[in-house]
Amino acid sequence: MRLFVAVYPPPPAVADLTDRVSRLRVGAASAVGLDVRLAQPAHLHVTLAFLGEVESGRLPEVTDALGSAAGAARAGWTHPPRLWLGGGGVFGQGRSTVLWADVRGEVPALRTLAGLIRAELDRAGQPYDGKPWRPHLTVARPGDRLDPSEVDADRLALAAHRGPQWPATELVLVHSRPGPRYTHLTTWPL
Repeated sequence: MRLFVAVYPPPPAVADLTDRVSRLRVGAASAVGLDVRLAQPAHLHVTLAFLGEVESGRLPEVTDALGSAAGAARAGWTHPPRLWLGGGGVFGQGRSTVLWADVRGEVPALRTLAGLIRAELDRAGQPYDGKPWRPHLTVARPGDRLDPSEVDADRLALAAHRGPQWPATELVLVHSRPGPRYTHLTTWPL
């Protein structure tokens, strides 16, 4: 099963960002039927670790590791990290272009959590994507269906955006299937 670990913004933050994206060029392109692949609001999340394919028999080890990481994070915090979505950027180019919103606020606490997750997964011998962690929330995958100048204009428009503040109160282990379809397998309080 294909797994990742994430925090999800609450509905008011999702609604705010979804409204902002609808007013961008990618939103207008989607509204007229261009396949710019906007992220579905229910799936908007901040990935803390991508595990990829995990054998179902390893699931108990993974959940134990994530529970330990969440517990260690809680023990070191006086409150869950307060975050907000604003600003943005672009990953990739051509067919691989991705537009994303930046995560701001108490990001160092979230970075600590991501580090604890990776350390616990290492202890459990569970591989994960070891790329440097960049807190973001993917909003669209326009690929090469929009001119790069339009995607850059959307990136600049996101720079002025500041969504509502929200606490990251829950860590979620997610099973991802093609479609995409996401199933929350386990959650831990933060």
